[in-house]
Amino acid sequence: VQLQASGGGSVQAGGSLRLSCAASGVIFTSYTMGWFRQAPGKEREFVTSINWNGIRTDYADSVKGRFTISRDNAKNTVYLQMNSLKPDDTAVYYCAAGRFFSYRNFAAPSGYDYWGQGTQVTVSS
Repeated sequence: VQLQASGGGSVQAGGSLRLSCAASGVIFTSYTMGWFRQAPGKEREFVTSINWNGIRTDYADSVKGRFTISRDNAKNTVYLQMNSLKPDDTAVYYCAAGRFFSYRNFAAPSGYDYWGQGTQVTVSS
């Protein structure tokens, strides 16, 4: 199983970035997909998740209204559109895949089975 994240970079505050995460070696539609981020010296935190068919999405309060998660099951890819970026959004962003079970908490790292390598997002003021 491989999750390959891409699209990170450096932008000024107020700018936008689009992250992508391509999955291979999994039946993509069996998995909830999520994005987490980790800033230096901080714990990994939940950003957003999307269920297998894209109907259900959840967001951290800190990104609601600015970030949008989507998925293209034909391409085995999940996206994170990030608008109105702030310096506090600076972090390494990780995509993750979690097989759906009703007891799982997809807002926690423990809800996921596989992780991508991370992509750096830097927002300057």
